[in-house]
Amino acid sequence: MPQRFTTRPEIRGTFGAVASTHWIASAVGMAILERGGNAFDAAVATGFVLQIVEPHLNGPGGEVPIILHRAGDSSPRVICGQGVAPGAATIEAMTALGLDHIPGTGLLSAVVPGAFDAWMIMLRDYGTMRLADVLEPAIGYAQNGFPLVYRAAASIHAVAGHFRDAWPGSAEVWLAGGSPPMPGQLITTPAIAKTYSRIVEEAAGAGPDRIAEIEAARLAFYEGFVAEAVDRHCRCEFADSTGQMNAGLLTGADMAAWRAGFEETTTYETHGLTVHKTGPWGQGPVFLQSLALLEGFDLAAMDPVGADFTHTVVECMKLAFADRDIHYGDPDFVDVPLETLLSPEYNDARRRLIGGDASGDLLAGSVGGTDVSDRVAAIEDLARAGAERDLGGGEPTFADLPEFEGDTVHLDVVDRFGNMVSATPSGGWLQSSPAIPELGFNLSTRAQMFWLDERLPSALAPGKRPRTTLTPTLVTRDGAPVLALGSPGGDQQDQWGLVLFLRRLHHRQNLQAAIDAPLFNSKHLVWSFAPRTFEPKRLFIEGRYGLNVRADLAARGHLITVEDNWSLGRLCAVARSSAGAVSAAATPRFMQAYAIGR
Repeated sequence: MPQRFTTRPEIRGTFGAVASTHWIASAVGMAILERGGNAFDAAVATGFVLQIVEPHLNGPGGEVPIILHRAGDSSPRVICGQGVAPGAATIEAMTALGLDHIPGTGLLSAVVPGAFDAWMIMLRDYGTMRLADVLEPAIGYAQNGFPLVYRAAASIHAVAGHFRDAWPGSAEVWLAGGSPPMPGQLITTPAIAKTYSRIVEEAAGAGPDRIAEIEAARLAFYEGFVAEAVDRHCRCEFADSTGQMNAGLLTGADMAAWRAGFEETTTYETHGLTVHKTGPWGQGPVFLQSLALLEGFDLAAMDPVGADFTHTVVECMKLAFADRDIHYGDPDFVDVPLETLLSPEYNDARRRLIGGDASGDLLAGSVGGTDVSDRVAAIEDLARAGAERDLGGGEPTFADLPEFEGDTVHLDVVDRFGNMVSATPSGGWLQSSPAIPELGFNLSTRAQMFWLDERLPSALAPGKRPRTTLTPTLVTRDGAPVLALGSPGGDQQDQWGLVLFLRRLHHRQNLQAAIDAPLFNSKHLVWSFAPRTFEPKRLFIEGRYGLNVRADLAARGHLITVEDNWSLGRLCAVARSSAGAVSAAATPRFMQAYAIGR
């Protein structure tokens, strides 16, 4: 049988594999495995290095959801590293400033940084290595230098003038010598190196016990010098995308009151597999509901790059995203009817809404007879207002930043023991809020994903998690992990990840082939980032789709935007067979992601 051409080989072996959105991070993760660490140690080291080498897509002040499975455990677990809104962050506080959206840049949208604690509790409870061992690579690259990728350089160039004029701390960190760096230039971020080195030094003072050391590091970040610096920074006023000068609402007390935590996964079973996602504080259940809706279609009989497949998947995702926008929120604050949303009965009824033509409506479903028309009206009104008043656009959010599809970072790790991790770090983008010079990093602006309307489940409230788009995926068979995957890309993450999963499940494509194949995504959803727009029927497809496929989709009513041939998605994945063979793959798009294994 002739072998299908792929841009890279699917990595195969038995020892272990790492796939991430940057080649250096993947190499670091593999080095940790080679030194005797397990998948959890490797994931922590990889995650910290991604903060350094992709600073425009994540940073020390960001967040991360993690899904992990330890060999021998009955099921995976979620670590929620999504920080919460400050205690002073109320709808009233925002509307008093004349806002109907939370701005996408500046300090008003800052939430508690969650990534550090999430990595720490995974290292504590599942890892084997010392804090200094997993932080050493990140500190080394920050101190000694790393090559700046093209998109990071483009991001800094786009906002260099704003840094000089309005955010001098950011200019200090990112405009060494007064000029923005060039693509490929070796740059350093010594302030971040100093911050992490100080955390390691303070943690070492707790003594030789590994657990005590990690606990001391957590205290240094959330109650020690890091929290104190964040508190001082947020008392200052900076220009943001409202056009005004505003201070932040986040305080040291907010940081001291929060810690990352463990949760059960949300699951859906299909074709002998169990797909695991986060709860509805993330968009992950959209992936699961899309699977439930797709149960009524023979996808295996469809061409995976054909019009029937694309139309069917898009129309199912539209319904799932509509339910996301109307029903999802932090389940600690609101009742999310997830059991119903994933049930066969509900999705059998929803599936009947899918026809041969592209739907142009926001078709959210009523659960338990509840009328959702007021929520739909609120969402549509707010989306129209956002389109009219640009408060910054895209992820990361900055009005003058060139739009890139596929922002944030991702990593997947599998080891020879059968441990597996999938994580999607994000936030703390260098261009989204003013840097804290003494720490070398800036804060997440994830609060922009809240609505300022109490009728909506994802409305702003103190101590509440924003309904994030970050959504790693882990799949098990008979209780054992077999696949981990994910992609950066905001609202597109579960769309691209779903297509990869379907091509592997129904068309038996290997990981690299499924990733390499042309991708698509719908914009027929309420955008999660400022300015929160809604583009009915809009469908983005890569230019490698055939002209006949484009014409077919257009005839069905889809509004087609043809993107560059290799432009959608930054997918990564690892897999493990029941015999212990491992495999991995990463997208060639943007020439950064890499899979390594043996």
